[in-house]
Amino acid sequence: MYMAISKQKKQEIVKDLSDKFKRAKSVFFAKYFGVSANDVNDLRRKFKAAGSEYAIAKKTLLARAAEEGKVEGLDVRGLEGEIAAVFSYEDEVVPAKILDEFQKTHESVQMVGGILGSQFLSAVQAQAMAKLPGKQQLLGQLVGTIKAPVSGFANVLAGNLRGLVRVLKAIGENK
Repeated sequence: MYMAISKQKKQEIVKDLSDKFKRAKSVFFAKYFGVSANDVNDLRRKFKAAGSEYAIAKKTLLARAAEEGKVEGLDVRGLEGEIAAVFSYEDEVVPAKILDEFQKTHESVQMVGGILGSQFLSAVQAQAMAKLPGKQQLLGQLVGTIKAPVSGFANVLAGNLRGLVRVLKAIGENK
Protein backbone atom coordinates (compact mmCIF):
# COMPACT_ATOMS: atom_id res chain seq x y z
CA MET A 1 0.00 0.00 0.00
CA TYR A 2 1.44 3.36 -1.06
CA MET A 3 0.86 6.44 1.07
CA ALA A 4 1.38 9.93 -0.29
CA ILE A 5 3.66 12.19 1.73
CA SER A 6 2.53 15.76 2.30
CA LYS A 7 4.59 18.63 0.90
CA GLN A 8 5.41 19.80 4.43
CA LYS A 9 6.65 16.33 5.42
CA LYS A 10 8.81 16.18 2.26
CA GLN A 11 10.34 19.56 3.15
CA GLU A 12 11.14 18.28 6.67
CA ILE A 13 12.76 15.15 5.23
CA VAL A 14 14.84 17.21 2.77
CA LYS A 15 15.94 19.58 5.55
CA ASP A 16 16.94 16.65 7.78
CA LEU A 17 18.82 14.87 4.98
CA SER A 18 20.50 18.11 3.90
CA ASP A 19 21.79 18.59 7.45
CA LYS A 20 23.11 15.01 7.42
CA PHE A 21 24.94 15.61 4.12
CA LYS A 22 26.57 18.74 5.60
CA ARG A 23 27.71 16.98 8.81
CA ALA A 24 28.85 13.69 7.27
CA LYS A 25 32.51 12.90 6.62
CA SER A 26 31.42 10.25 4.13
CA VAL A 27 28.18 8.91 2.68
CA PHE A 28 27.61 5.51 1.10
CA PHE A 29 24.64 4.48 -1.03
CA ALA A 30 23.28 0.95 -1.28
CA LYS A 31 20.47 -0.89 -2.99
CA TYR A 32 18.46 -2.50 -0.24
CA PHE A 33 15.59 -4.30 -2.00
CA GLY A 34 14.46 -7.58 -0.42
CA VAL A 35 15.83 -7.02 3.09
CA SER A 36 13.60 -7.84 6.05
CA ALA A 37 12.70 -5.19 8.62
CA ASN A 38 14.58 -7.13 11.32
CA ASP A 39 17.75 -7.18 9.21
CA VAL A 40 17.43 -3.45 8.50
CA ASN A 41 17.01 -2.78 12.23
CA ASP A 42 20.12 -4.86 13.02
CA LEU A 43 22.02 -2.94 10.35
CA ARG A 44 20.84 0.39 11.79
CA ARG A 45 22.13 -0.66 15.24
CA LYS A 46 25.55 -1.56 13.78
CA PHE A 47 25.77 1.80 12.03
CA LYS A 48 24.69 3.70 15.12
CA ALA A 49 27.34 1.93 17.22
CA ALA A 50 29.93 3.01 14.63
CA GLY A 51 28.88 6.68 14.70
CA SER A 52 26.91 6.44 11.46
CA GLU A 53 23.29 6.75 10.45
CA TYR A 54 21.23 4.69 8.00
CA ALA A 55 18.46 6.53 6.14
CA ILE A 56 15.97 5.48 3.49
CA ALA A 57 14.28 8.14 1.36
CA LYS A 58 12.99 8.60 -2.16
CA LYS A 59 15.67 9.40 -4.71
CA THR A 60 14.11 12.77 -5.52
CA LEU A 61 14.28 13.80 -1.85
CA LEU A 62 17.87 12.55 -1.53
CA ALA A 63 18.82 14.48 -4.68
CA ARG A 64 17.21 17.68 -3.42
CA ALA A 65 18.87 17.28 -0.01
CA ALA A 66 22.26 16.71 -1.66
CA GLU A 67 21.84 19.93 -3.66
CA GLU A 68 20.92 21.87 -0.53
CA GLY A 69 23.82 20.19 1.33
CA LYS A 70 26.21 21.52 -1.36
CA VAL A 71 27.15 18.04 -2.61
CA GLU A 72 28.42 18.29 -6.17
CA GLY A 73 28.57 15.60 -8.84
CA LEU A 74 26.00 13.34 -7.20
CA ASP A 75 23.30 11.89 -9.46
CA VAL A 76 21.09 9.98 -7.04
CA ARG A 77 18.43 9.50 -9.70
CA GLY A 78 21.03 7.72 -11.85
CA LEU A 79 21.64 5.07 -9.17
CA GLU A 80 19.59 1.97 -9.86
CA GLY A 81 17.13 0.40 -7.45
CA GLU A 82 15.75 1.55 -4.13
CA ILE A 83 18.51 3.49 -2.40
CA ALA A 84 19.52 3.78 1.23
CA ALA A 85 22.12 6.28 2.41
CA VAL A 86 24.60 5.76 5.23
CA PHE A 87 25.97 8.96 6.74
CA SER A 88 29.25 8.60 8.64
CA TYR A 89 30.06 11.26 11.22
CA GLU A 90 33.20 9.72 12.78
CA ASP A 91 35.22 7.22 10.75
CA GLU A 92 35.00 7.59 6.99
CA VAL A 93 35.68 3.91 6.23
CA VAL A 94 33.69 1.96 8.85
CA PRO A 95 30.26 2.27 7.14
CA ALA A 96 31.71 0.81 3.93
CA LYS A 97 33.10 -2.11 5.94
CA ILE A 98 29.75 -2.72 7.64
CA LEU A 99 27.91 -2.60 4.29
CA ASP A 100 30.48 -4.91 2.71
CA GLU A 101 30.08 -7.42 5.55
CA PHE A 102 26.25 -7.20 5.31
CA GLN A 103 26.38 -7.78 1.53
CA LYS A 104 28.05 -11.13 2.11
CA THR A 105 24.95 -12.53 3.82
CA HIS A 106 22.34 -10.48 1.92
CA GLU A 107 22.97 -10.76 -1.81
CA SER A 108 20.19 -8.31 -2.72
CA VAL A 109 22.08 -5.49 -0.96
CA GLN A 110 24.74 -3.82 -3.09
CA MET A 111 26.89 -0.76 -2.52
CA VAL A 112 26.27 1.51 -5.53
CA GLY A 113 28.39 4.56 -4.72
CA GLY A 114 29.38 7.09 -2.13
CA ILE A 115 30.81 10.45 -1.24
CA LEU A 116 34.10 11.02 0.52
CA GLY A 117 34.55 14.67 1.47
CA SER A 118 33.20 16.34 -1.65
CA GLN A 119 34.31 13.60 -4.07
CA PHE A 120 31.71 11.23 -5.57
CA LEU A 121 32.78 7.57 -5.49
CA SER A 122 31.66 4.96 -8.02
CA ALA A 123 30.48 1.55 -6.83
CA VAL A 124 33.97 0.12 -7.43
CA GLN A 125 35.63 2.94 -5.48
CA ALA A 126 33.13 2.58 -2.63
CA GLN A 127 33.85 -1.18 -2.49
CA ALA A 128 37.58 -0.40 -2.40
CA MET A 129 36.99 1.84 0.63
CA ALA A 130 35.63 -1.21 2.47
CA LYS A 131 39.01 -2.93 2.05
CA LEU A 132 40.97 -0.08 3.66
CA PRO A 133 41.99 -0.37 7.32
CA GLY A 134 39.88 1.58 9.80
CA LYS A 135 40.97 4.79 11.48
CA GLN A 136 41.99 3.05 14.73
CA GLN A 137 44.05 0.46 12.85
CA LEU A 138 45.80 3.18 10.83
CA LEU A 139 46.56 5.13 14.02
CA GLY A 140 47.99 1.94 15.56
CA GLN A 141 50.20 1.40 12.53
CA LEU A 142 51.38 5.01 12.72
CA VAL A 143 52.28 4.67 16.39
CA GLY A 144 54.14 1.43 15.63
CA THR A 145 56.05 3.12 12.83
CA ILE A 146 57.00 6.05 15.05
CA LYS A 147 57.90 3.75 17.96
CA ALA A 148 60.14 1.37 15.95
CA PRO A 149 63.18 3.69 15.61
CA VAL A 150 62.94 4.70 19.27
CA SER A 151 62.78 1.04 20.36
CA GLY A 152 65.76 0.21 18.13
CA PHE A 153 67.76 3.08 19.58
CA ALA A 154 66.92 1.98 23.13
CA ASN A 155 68.03 -1.59 22.32
CA VAL A 156 71.34 -0.34 20.90
CA LEU A 157 71.98 1.73 24.04
CA ALA A 158 71.00 -1.18 26.27
CA GLY A 159 73.38 -3.45 24.30
CA ASN A 160 76.27 -1.04 24.84
CA LEU A 161 75.45 -0.82 28.56
CA ARG A 162 75.30 -4.63 28.83
CA GLY A 163 78.72 -4.83 27.14
CA LEU A 164 80.16 -2.25 29.54
CA VAL A 165 78.76 -4.16 32.54
CA ARG A 166 80.31 -7.41 31.28
CA VAL A 167 83.71 -5.75 30.81
CA LEU A 168 83.60 -4.19 34.29
CA LYS A 169 82.48 -7.52 35.81
CA ALA A 170 85.34 -9.35 34.05
CA ILE A 171 87.84 -6.76 35.32
CA GLY A 172 86.45 -7.11 38.85
CA GLU A 173 86.75 -10.92 38.74
CA ASN A 174 90.35 -10.75 37.51
CA LYS A 175 91.48 -8.57 40.42
